[in-house]
Amino acid sequence: MQVQFHMEGGIAYFPGLNKPGTIDSDQLPEQEADELKRLVNAAHFFALPAVVGSPAPGAADYRQYTITIEDAGKQHTVQVTDPIEDPNLQALVTNLKTRRPATS
Repeated sequence: MQVQFHMEGGIAYFPGLNKPGTIDSDQLPEQEADELKRLVNAAHFFALPAVVGSPAPGAADYRQYTITIEDAGKQHTVQVTDPIEDPNLQALVTNLKTRRPATS
């Protein structure tokens, strides 16, 4: 499974420091790869609409995440905006954010 993760917006947003990252589950330790797959399945990622959530009118400094996952011949992209109401989707985003510095 390959995951592309891109974060935009929020307080102190610097576009040059927020380059998309790619995570290849084949390159992760087995336990981490299993956890990532579990989170993707728990969030029902491939059944999500292309856009999840939107900031309130006039709201500023919300983060927006673009996640593209390719797995077993399927590919799906979802754009998510804070606040994320679904706890399973929030858990997936949190996991991807923690992996981001190690990705390129």
